[in-house]
Amino acid sequence: MKHEVVKQIAFCYGHRLMDYEGKCRHPHGHNGLAEIAVSAEGLDARGMVVDFGEIKAGVKGWIDEHLDHQMLLRRDDPLVELLGNLGEPLHVMEDNPTAENIAREIFLAARAAGLAVTRVTLWETPDSNATYRG
Repeated sequence: MKHEVVKQIAFCYGHRLMDYEGKCRHPHGHNGLAEIAVSAEGLDARGMVVDFGEIKAGVKGWIDEHLDHQMLLRRDDPLVELLGNLGEPLHVMEDNPTAENIAREIFLAARAAGLAVTRVTLWETPDSNATYRG
């Protein structure tokens, strides 16, 4: 039987979506909640998949540096140059900064930190989320 643990990390971010006709084409912000899931076939000697603190240590610093209180923009967004020239905190993405793509970036950061992450769910609002699975 497979075990799974999930660590939640809250952060705030702004974004806007390019090539989109809805309200999200305008700059706006979210109080996001990332759920990082790590799975294992068995438990370690401590009886754990992984210590929650190890997940936090591996991912929270990356989120704090790259996403928290940052404006997330697609590389070709005209706001990149404008806000960059003003010294505003930016995280530039290759793709639209949708919940789906933000979840993927967090997943890749968790994997790069050596975690056996199996999925990342980003809650953009209390009732809307997107999940990326490896």
